[in-house]
Amino acid sequence: MEYTFKDLKSKTVAQLKEIAKGLEHEAVQGYTQLNKADLLKAVCTALGVEMHEHHEVKGLNKGQIKARLKKLKVERDKALEAKDHVQLKTVRTQMKRLKKTLRKAMV
Repeated sequence: MEYTFKDLKSKTVAQLKEIAKGLEHEAVQGYTQLNKADLLKAVCTALGVEMHEHHEVKGLNKGQIKARLKKLKVERDKALEAKDHVQLKTVRTQMKRLKKTLRKAMV
């Protein structure tokens, strides 16, 4: 059975030990003595599962938004140098909205 990190993380220690019992890998040797964090790491290593979750942005073009953020950072720096507080506030607000949009779209 294919496991994801999220699946393995939600399992109990007993369930992880059952999975480790059926594995032939040096990472799970001595699995009966491991706590959940170490056992989870060992099982992930043995199964070849990545140890972190990936966040995907759905419904948006992430690259396009990030490119816009880079341009806004340049504008922000120019506004800082020119001490243009009105422009600075406008640019920072736009950056904040774009970042919020990205975070909302993450799954």
